[in-house]
Amino acid sequence: MQYSDTTPQLSVVMVTLNEEGAIAKVIEDIRHVVPAAEIVVVDSSTDRTAELAERLGCRVFRQVPPRGYGPAMHEALQEAHGEIVITVDCDDTYPAERIPDLVSKMREGFDLVSASRLARKPAAMSLANYLANRLFAWLAGVFCGVRTTDVHTGMRAYSRHLLKTFPYDPQGMALPVELLVGPARKGYRYTEIFIDYRPRIGTTTLKPFEGTVWTLRRLWKWRTILARDHEQK
Repeated sequence: MQYSDTTPQLSVVMVTLNEEGAIAKVIEDIRHVVPAAEIVVVDSSTDRTAELAERLGCRVFRQVPPRGYGPAMHEALQEAHGEIVITVDCDDTYPAERIPDLVSKMREGFDLVSASRLARKPAAMSLANYLANRLFAWLAGVFCGVRTTDVHTGMRAYSRHLLKTFPYDPQGMALPVELLVGPARKGYRYTEIFIDYRPRIGTTTLKPFEGTVWTLRRLWKWRTILARDHEQK
């Protein structure tokens, strides 16, 4: 299915690190379903990822030496021009053909639409990672009162209004956690859809221990903020 945008109000953003084996396919898939979309890439690669992205018409920003996922995603989100900004990973794990579904939901009036990978265990996800992700989603409910199945999905749609007004901290890992639980509890309209999750192209950059620590830190941070807000009412 191709989504024909009548105005260039959609941005798709990616953070890349040595993704030259996947970048062309991912961009081609995005162009197929949302041909008018702006594609923004923040790249910290040592391979030809940035060169290929520029050649394929993306707006490319370089962060060299790498400053980490959080600062890179922050730059991508803030540089995007679209009224709707969609994040995807550049490893072909997320289905570009579902971008129109995210856009459709956003046009119903939501500020944040999260594409959960976890309607069931994906074949492309290890059992350990699946169980960890389900635990983190459960903790988001316990700590922050946010009903979700996937706090770490790399595929989401955000309104430009949310990205310009919500005070998130880009430093450190697990930024997607903060960009879900914070807005969901601060009054931004939030919903979730389910997507398929595919095997990645290339080598994973996942750091399980550090990612777990940062996930818990961000969840606890928002538990503390929400508790303080409740006391002040």
